[in-house]
Amino acid sequence: MARIGILVVAYNAEATLRSVLERIPPAIMDKVEEIFVFDDASHDHTYEVGVDYQRQMGQDKLRIYRNPVNLMYGGNQRRGYQYAIDRGLDIVVLLHGDGQYAPEVMEDLLTPLETGQADMVMGSRMLVPGAALKGRMPLYKYVGNKILTWLENRLAGTRLSEFHSGYRAYSVRALETIPLNTLTTNWHFDTQIILEFLKRRYRIKEVPIPTYYGDEICHVNGIPYAANCVRETLMFALFHRWRTHAALPLASGSQE
Repeated sequence: MARIGILVVAYNAEATLRSVLERIPPAIMDKVEEIFVFDDASHDHTYEVGVDYQRQMGQDKLRIYRNPVNLMYGGNQRRGYQYAIDRGLDIVVLLHGDGQYAPEVMEDLLTPLETGQADMVMGSRMLVPGAALKGRMPLYKYVGNKILTWLENRLAGTRLSEFHSGYRAYSVRALETIPLNTLTTNWHFDTQIILEFLKRRYRIKEVPIPTYYGDEICHVNGIPYAANCVRETLMFALFHRWRTHAALPLASGSQE
């Protein structure tokens, strides 16, 4: 049986963290080895909320950590993935502490990894037409996501329905081959790690997930984020895809 961990990245998530943890299905709780929350030096009581929940529930699988300094979005993921590697886990799921992604559908992300069908699984809000807007994704974000994903697909030679979902699950064995410490600490870490998987011809699979936008604060500066994503994908195209003429049929938005 695969050893599974859940990495919860959290920043100023005191209002949502407890709910996110409570929504993890019992069947998932039963089979995961550890849930590790990394609070990225929040200015609120995110860490205390996590510790209080752990004490109240007596949940020995739950670990709450607080970064002494803010590592930023990519840096916090880097720390979490290194933790999963050091723990010798087989699979790690990335879950956000702000409640934007549904813990209830986590099994859909896990199954392709547990059955050996993928090395990375991305939860996509765009696979089901119209679902993202029905889930209150702001129109400007929807349009920006579609345009940016189209451009990245053209450059990378992929057919992903979106590059920008933060709900993912990874083979830890694959993560071990990625030079995590060379990747950005910024928001475009998510794009970089896709490109690192493509370089190694790892299998990427997408599964549909529900979209939820509530009152959470978005910390992403859209224009620099988009520019960084395009730059990284263009560098991949110039120095890997076009130079090696590499075909990447396994990186597809299909669920087949």
